[in-house]
Amino acid sequence: MTATPPFALLDTINDPADLRRLDRKQLPQLAAELRAFLIESVSQTGGHLSSNLGTVELTIALHSVFETPHDRLVWDVGHQCYPHKILTGRREAMKTLRMRHGLAGFPKRSESPYDSFGVGHSSTSISAALGMALAARHQSEERKVVAVIGDGAMSAGIAFEALNNAGVADTDMLVILNDNEMSISPPVGALNNVLTRIMSGTTYNAARSAGRHMFGFAPPLLELARRAEEHVKGMIAPGTLFEEFGFHYYGPINGHDLDALIPTLENLKKLKGPKFLHVLTKKGQGYKLAESDPVRYHGVGKFSADQGLPAGGDKLTYTQVFGDWLCDQAAADPRLVAITPAMREGSGMVRFAEEYPARYFDVGIAEQHAVTFAAGLACEGLKPVVAIYSSFLQRAYDQLIHDVALQNLPVLFAVDRGGLVGADGPTHHGAFDLSFTACIPNMLVMAPADEAECRRLLSTAFAHDGPALVRYPRGGGSGVLPGDQLDTLPIGKGEIRRRGRDIALLAFGSLLAPALAAGEAIDATVANMRFVKPLDAELIIELAGNHKLLVSIEENAVIGGVGSEIGRLLAARGISTPLLCLGLPDRFIEHGEQQQLLAELGLDQDGIVRAIAQHATRP
Repeated sequence: MTATPPFALLDTINDPADLRRLDRKQLPQLAAELRAFLIESVSQTGGHLSSNLGTVELTIALHSVFETPHDRLVWDVGHQCYPHKILTGRREAMKTLRMRHGLAGFPKRSESPYDSFGVGHSSTSISAALGMALAARHQSEERKVVAVIGDGAMSAGIAFEALNNAGVADTDMLVILNDNEMSISPPVGALNNVLTRIMSGTTYNAARSAGRHMFGFAPPLLELARRAEEHVKGMIAPGTLFEEFGFHYYGPINGHDLDALIPTLENLKKLKGPKFLHVLTKKGQGYKLAESDPVRYHGVGKFSADQGLPAGGDKLTYTQVFGDWLCDQAAADPRLVAITPAMREGSGMVRFAEEYPARYFDVGIAEQHAVTFAAGLACEGLKPVVAIYSSFLQRAYDQLIHDVALQNLPVLFAVDRGGLVGADGPTHHGAFDLSFTACIPNMLVMAPADEAECRRLLSTAFAHDGPALVRYPRGGGSGVLPGDQLDTLPIGKGEIRRRGRDIALLAFGSLLAPALAAGEAIDATVANMRFVKPLDAELIIELAGNHKLLVSIEENAVIGGVGSEIGRLLAARGISTPLLCLGLPDRFIEHGEQQQLLAELGLDQDGIVRAIAQHATRP
């Protein structure tokens, strides 16, 4: 007898139309195959695993019920979009996931018509879906719009701003809360499934409408009926908050039960107005290793699907340097408190949270609040440290200017993922932070060249009586191990790391390593600038006076970057020494390996040498 291929059913699905032709009894088999394919695929490429395993059944149900891509499906963040990509014609391309010129790790409009909105950062789905729903109404188009948002993403202010607007707009849209934090008890889950199907059905809603029509002649009775309905629903479902926003709430429902999901979505598809469906799922569902440790299996590299993730590597990362410094500085100064917007593990704060729980604040996905919260702490004499990714700090720019810098408050920003981050691509590259922070008055901005210098600059920033920012890249550096001291460096002073002739390379941050290599190749002077603001004007002027060419090198947008400020300094002093500015070009950089991207952009040793040679041949 011939064995059944492991993905016999999945291999027949080339788009959601194929999925909708299946018998409903086949869908559990499809879910099992899809989950197995996910584990096998991500183990070979790396990527986000736990969240995708948790949305297999929900994705199948959505594409079964809704006529995608005509009906719009908006995923929040996009960490959970892999099943969606597989079912929408990209199964074979999954082998290129997050690789250079391969599939993006998030929904991307240019990649597929099924990706209705490009994402990567959280909490935007309801706003985008509302815009699509109102556009459909404006254009008199019959189209359903669904936003899928996680419980963590609901902590962001923009999600509630969108809910507030959507309820008033009274538009036809469905918001699905993918709640993967609550456990699902089988008896309660079964009861909730029945209740949700009843509440989403036409009989229940017809009765609701008829009651409103009947009691409309007697407003006091209508108000009594409305309150009675809210009290009854409040006892069986935690939906009062969303009802107050103007949504009809349904749930909670088991997000892994297709026999409950599909009829509920079919009922909700027929209803008009803003609707809110609460779905309970489990991260890592169906893969025991991910179920037991969903955080570790959230973002993974290549691994053995049978054996699981390997033990952590020995190479020290900048994130670990920060985490160790944070604990050591906290032991030395009781004023230190640390804040993260839901990135404890990613920002290296696990140890601090365990050792100093009363001084650790995870505010959820709420970057704006995190920064203003830090400002409030600083006003009362504490020394807050905000650990945040570069691309996430973009979301709190007004607070950085208005609440921290304007008041000159001593808040330290430990900015991780500065520069190119690799596989997560344009949504997560830290391409702009040097530009958008150095222009703010009162800001002290630093870029360490290696791990040891990172620790010293963190101490320098903490000792500074004003807003300060230390920006470091993802992963490890050149391997210069830090000590256990908390010594500082003079503010605004760089250093000469190599003496050469004719050409001076002014390197900022981790690009010092390729700059030193390039300096050796062409016998150039190399300066480790350290400080983006204030610039070491004395060092720059000295180098301009005894070299024929200055070259600024930064892993930041070249427009508005540090090179531009060096050019302004030279012009203001009437210095005519030519300046070549190397940095990230004026375009969004796609995903790929960090070193591969740096080489393509001319920011490795060969690229620096080549750019200097090309500059020398210009007329």
